Amino acid sequence: MIKLFKNLGKRECVFIIIAFALIVTQVWLELKMPDYMSQITQLVQTEGSQMSEILKNGAYMLSCAFGSLIAAVITGYIISTVSANFSMNVRKKIFNKVENLSMDEIKGFSTSSLITRTTNDVTQLEMVIGMGLQVLVKAPITAIWAVTKILNKNWQWSAITGAAVVILLSVVAAIFVIVTPKFKIVQKLIDKINGVTRENLTGIRVVRAFNAEQYQEEKFEEVNTKLTNQQIYNQKKFAIMQPTMYIVMHTLTLGIYFLGAFLINEAHMTDKITLFGDMIVFSSYSMQVIMSFLMLAMIFMMLPRAQVSAGRINEVLDCEISIKDGKLRKNKTKEVGTVEFKNVSFKYPDADEYLLKNISFKANKGETVAFIGSTGSGKSTLINLVPRFYDATEGEVLVDGVNVKEYAQEFLYNKLGYIPQKAVLFNGTVSSNVSYGENGKEKITAKKIREAIEVAQGKEFVENMENTYDAHIAQGGTNVSGGQKQRLAIARAIARNPEIYIFDDSFSALDYKTDAILRKELKKYTKDATNLIVAQRIGTIMNADKIIVLDDGECVGIGTHKELLKNCEVYKQIALSQLSEEELENE
Repeated sequence: MIKLFKNLGKRECVFIIIAFALIVTQVWLELKMPDYMSQITQLVQTEGSQMSEILKNGAYMLSCAFGSLIAAVITGYIISTVSANFSMNVRKKIFNKVENLSMDEIKGFSTSSLITRTTNDVTQLEMVIGMGLQVLVKAPITAIWAVTKILNKNWQWSAITGAAVVILLSVVAAIFVIVTPKFKIVQKLIDKINGVTRENLTGIRVVRAFNAEQYQEEKFEEVNTKLTNQQIYNQKKFAIMQPTMYIVMHTLTLGIYFLGAFLINEAHMTDKITLFGDMIVFSSYSMQVIMSFLMLAMIFMMLPRAQVSAGRINEVLDCEISIKDGKLRKNKTKEVGTVEFKNVSFKYPDADEYLLKNISFKANKGETVAFIGSTGSGKSTLINLVPRFYDATEGEVLVDGVNVKEYAQEFLYNKLGYIPQKAVLFNGTVSSNVSYGENGKEKITAKKIREAIEVAQGKEFVENMENTYDAHIAQGGTNVSGGQKQRLAIARAIARNPEIYIFDDSFSALDYKTDAILRKELKKYTKDATNLIVAQRIGTIMNADKIIVLDDGECVGIGTHKELLKNCEVYKQIALSQLSEEELENE
């Protein structure tokens, strides 16, 4: 947790110092009041006392109370500002870190866990700082200061107070040791409940289509019950603390007055008034000591969970990024728009076997290179090595003659137009989705947006939408069809005007007619760009300049459609599974 406090800026540190000074002032004012109360008690019981003296001490008490109130209000405002800024900085840091994590690292944490760490875990720390900076400073100072004031009053009273403090510390320590490990379980269960909820919401249509509501409810109920039971267990243990505090506090008060009555009864007449005043003062100060520990107990109830949350946050912030950013921010060679694989092999970090084995090919500027193969043959994985979503385990991936690892990622991405297998749209408008991101070149104008949508065969449906190019797009594109989402995703890549287009099975939701027209228009528009296309349909790729056939992670054929029909049995089988021999001959 201390490590995370480095996220406090200089301004926050100055605020903490000011708050510390105000808390000390507040404690001093609160501890002065029992002294004035003792004076008033003695004046009331002493013959010949002046009313003006009693009123003067009463006025001092009111002044102390009012001063303490003002100091508490200002302190509360300052601490709230510090805790809010702290949580803002930590959330920003986590978000930026996640933005730079590779796909493998994100999968390692899981999406639901990263959401919990950014929200719930940071909130736990914010709460501890908000209360802790006040209580952790005020309580010890109050306790120590109060103890110094009562030490010389009476050893019997001091002994009773010391015993009460030992009992309280023992109870707090025991609960702390028992409950701390349980909060790790709580945070993991929150991850799970977020994961189940997210899964249910994203797959709601499938859930309803298969009448699986009951199954999902039972799945959620299982995780929810585990979390509930764990929280009840923790709260039961913490529930012991408060009654123990009050029992000790009231027993201490009773003990002080009982012992005081005995001492006053045994004292000489001249000492009775002084002893009575001391008892009132001692009672007040001992309550200050106990209340200090009561406040500390409240923090100790929050501290174990915050400690666990801090550890989870540090796991993300300390995670070593496997995809290291290169330094190259300009073209090193005269090559433009080329992609080359040199003896590339790849396996996932936790896998034993290679998914891709010794892949070599080169796509030149203006060429269309297609990848086809059975499901699981490694097509999508292969092209994901170009934008460095993963790094090749062996061999080199070159863009414009330079290893992709040498490029600064921002510069590399500006060369690419990427259309993922599952089209992703963001909450906003048609225009904001098509002009999404920064391409490092000229600004994407309204004219460019319209042109890109027209090439992607989206003009008709976009102009039929309410507000046309400013029409609302829901998060995930849930208010448009699958084919419309794909066309908008393709338009987004076109608007960037990149050197290299990467189509990861990006035509699968389109009908054959739209697919054919789109590819024809795309070829005209991107004649100077390199196209890498992953596809399942023979019709989508048969006109490609080069087709690479993958089977079980190996390249089993490279050539044109006609060449592969003659030379590659795997390609021929795929082709015949989709088209008849007569159709293939006509093609």
